[in-house]
Amino acid sequence: MSAPRVVVVGATGAVGKVALRVLEERNFPMSSLRVCASERSVGKRVNFRGEELEVELATPPVFANSDIVFTAVGSAMSREFAPMAVEQGCVVIDKSAAFRMESGVPLVVPEINPDDVEGHQGILAVPNCSTTQMVMALYPLHRANPIKRVIVDTYQSVSGTGAEAMEELTVQSGQVLRGEATQPEQYPHRIAFNILPQVETFLDDGYTTEERKMRDETRKIMHAPDLALSATCVRVPVPVSHAEALHIEFEQPMSVGEARELLATFPGVSVVDDPLTSTYPMPMDAEGRDEVFVGRLRQDDSHPNGLALWVVSDNLRKGAATNGVQIAEELLRRDALHRNGA
Repeated sequence: MSAPRVVVVGATGAVGKVALRVLEERNFPMSSLRVCASERSVGKRVNFRGEELEVELATPPVFANSDIVFTAVGSAMSREFAPMAVEQGCVVIDKSAAFRMESGVPLVVPEINPDDVEGHQGILAVPNCSTTQMVMALYPLHRANPIKRVIVDTYQSVSGTGAEAMEELTVQSGQVLRGEATQPEQYPHRIAFNILPQVETFLDDGYTTEERKMRDETRKIMHAPDLALSATCVRVPVPVSHAEALHIEFEQPMSVGEARELLATFPGVSVVDDPLTSTYPMPMDAEGRDEVFVGRLRQDDSHPNGLALWVVSDNLRKGAATNGVQIAEELLRRDALHRNGA
């Protein structure tokens, strides 16, 4: 088809703003772009490729004149807008958790499971940001030596919660430094100069919804339904970029050298690993970058078939916006905007 007509829903939010930046940086082919947001943002203007675009409401007429819709909003709003857009003939690439585990919705990291895009029925899902950077490190190793078990501990930035959480961190940091009282709103406790061993809500088994996402989404993306995975997700007072400590058990032993080579040659992964010079991935270095950075590679002393490593990535880019744009690029490359069976 000719260059598609594109809509970004949630264009004024943390992920939506980055999505517009990524579309511009990657020179995504499009014949038109419309930007939508909530009522309080309608009438505002955003800059794209030197033009000022007026923010409008997401409505059926907007979708009726579009081909690809990026939804950068929460799950409740995605459940409202995505079916509406599909009904108008659009393909929706959704960053929320609303559709990820539905059987008819491909959950895609293009470097890992690009073929899955062809099975879409109008909606494709972007994985959870913490899942995406983890599978980017796991998959190149798993292809060479099947993974049996993963223990992951995350250190997740406040931007994963949104722009208001980023502002809360800034405000609270100043309050603490001035010796003033703080009032948490985005989190159950103060986030400035603190860490919270809770990302999202707790389930009856003691895990959180975020921790369950990491397990279930990883199995779906990697087509590994029996993979054992246990996560502990932690919110840290960092504005942007998530970090993760991975302990991996393989079917057979794997050397650090082999793992380093597999990771260094995998698209989208960058190995930053020189402990003697204190060189390793850090959130401040990953911010604004699309790569997933891996370091601290070492044998896991607790298991003969184990490796331990450290993974850092900008959660707003590869963890959300960039991955969504890459899915759209894959759809165009395969001429797969039509729905499966349509």
